Amino acid sequence: MDLRLSPDESAFRDAVRAFLRDELPPELATKVRQGLRLTRDDMARWHAILHARGWLASHWPREWGGPGWGPVQRFIFENECALAGAPRIVPFGVNMLGPVLIKYGSEPQKRHWLPRILDGSDWWCQGYSEPGAGSDLASLKTTAVRDGDHYVVNGQKTWTTLGHYANRMFCLVRTDRNAKPQEGISFLLIDLDSPGVEVRPIITLDGEHEVNEVFLTDVRVPADRLVGAENQGWTIAKYLLTYERTNIAGIGFSVAGLERLKVIARAVHKGGRPLIEDPLFAARLARVEIELENLKTTNLRVLAAVAGGGAPGPQSSLLKILGTQVRQEILSLTRRAVGPYALPWIEAALTLEGADQAVGPAGAASAAAQYFNYRKLSIFGGSNEIQKNIVAKTVLGL
Repeated sequence: MDLRLSPDESAFRDAVRAFLRDELPPELATKVRQGLRLTRDDMARWHAILHARGWLASHWPREWGGPGWGPVQRFIFENECALAGAPRIVPFGVNMLGPVLIKYGSEPQKRHWLPRILDGSDWWCQGYSEPGAGSDLASLKTTAVRDGDHYVVNGQKTWTTLGHYANRMFCLVRTDRNAKPQEGISFLLIDLDSPGVEVRPIITLDGEHEVNEVFLTDVRVPADRLVGAENQGWTIAKYLLTYERTNIAGIGFSVAGLERLKVIARAVHKGGRPLIEDPLFAARLARVEIELENLKTTNLRVLAAVAGGGAPGPQSSLLKILGTQVRQEILSLTRRAVGPYALPWIEAALTLEGADQAVGPAGAASAAAQYFNYRKLSIFGGSNEIQKNIVAKTVLGL
């Protein structure tokens, strides 16, 4: 595989850079670069800008509103967005539910839900994990019992990211308690303003309200919100998780994080010289940069393999494992580089208004918060240990 950009790909990269220079709001880029909090309006604003340009759903086919890009174009776009400090695209609707509906949804479901994902009418969250059913997702206990033209849903979901912003949730439910665990699961679309739905916050280690518990008590869901066939949910869930794991790898964010780390390591001095010249620190920096370059190559290979419209296979597990390890190492080195400036938990230092007055390297006050927050990456989308088992079974045949 030739990793050099062709003239057309170089021209595309230049077009993306021009778009970001002209359309990415500077205040959003500042927030992202300094690791500051993004509001719902911030995320929705970037969503709307990309949708207006036709670049929101980069991996959707043209017939459903995608740009029709190839794998290298998608790779270029994601990396340039990260380097420019663009907010991430909230993945639940665009990157997760969208591909599921395109593959498994009925024609009425596609015509109704896909445009609403693109124009921001619906904000989706994911109802997969439960207490006692995280990486072991087949153990889920939330039930859906058919009652005429509805399903009646009872149970609890947890770690529901951004669920407090969402108006809808795609949800795995058990529709056959007598079948084998993987064979009795279905995939439902649930309105979060339905009677019987309660969303409670979970405050994470960095002090943020990012994830939630969702309680479902006798929630009535129209039967036409079932995606695919009843008890086909496990197949759909696996398909969706390959997209989630590829997205969690976050290669573009690691590229941007590495560039930021180098800036900090040149600015911070240790023993009278820049930290980047310290042999031990430089060795760790070189090692993570090499791993990131290898990861970028692997990502391109995976994207090329699915260019015909398929889903990533077990390679998505490799991307998830390596991508999260690289990103966590970059954040760990950043926290080490800023040293005591990573300690403050000062509200003014964590908001845009106070950023210019924060002591130390730009964004230093968020270094510890980001480090602790992103420890979760190795658990999200199925823990890295589970991903290693998948690779061992499906790739190595063990």
